[in-house]
Amino acid sequence: MTRLTAGDTAPDFTLPTADGGTVSLATLRGQAERGVVVYFYPAAMTPGCTKEACDFRDSLDALQGAGYAVVGVSPDEPAKLASFVERDGLTFPLASDPEHEVLEAYGAWGEKKNYGRTYVGVIRSTVVVGADGTVELAQYNVKATGHVARLRTKLGLDA
Repeated sequence: MTRLTAGDTAPDFTLPTADGGTVSLATLRGQAERGVVVYFYPAAMTPGCTKEACDFRDSLDALQGAGYAVVGVSPDEPAKLASFVERDGLTFPLASDPEHEVLEAYGAWGEKKNYGRTYVGVIRSTVVVGADGTVELAQYNVKATGHVARLRTKLGLDA
C-alpha cells in the first residue's frame, strides 16, 4: 500500500456525491485559496464517522475562512451519504468511492486490525492538498475524536 507524503502530487479525482452530482479535486482546488482537506472515513452514520463529520461541519467556517475546502470520501453509496447529510446537517460535499479507487490512490484503503481481527477496509485518514495540487500534510490511522481540533492546530488555525 502506498501512502502519500508531503510534496507528492495528489491524485485528481471526480466522484459522485450525496446530492446526485459530482465533485472533483480540481474544482475544489480552484475554489479554495489555500487548498483542500480530503478526509477518508469508513462508513456514514456510524458513531466515529458521525463525530468526525460533525466536527468538520462545526469547523467549516474557520477552515473556509482560512482558505480551505473540505470533502469527505467513503465507500458508501450516494443514497446513504444523502441520508447522512440530511440527518446531521452536513454542509460540505461527501463523495462516494465504492470501488475504492480514490481510497487506494491516497493510501486510505488497506489492512487494518481491530479487536484482534485483521481485515481490509478504510484507514481513517486526512490529506491536505495545496492549491498547486501537492500534498501539504498526510495523516493516517487518525482517531475520529479530536482529529479536527488537532488538524486545525496543525494548519495554524488555532493559536
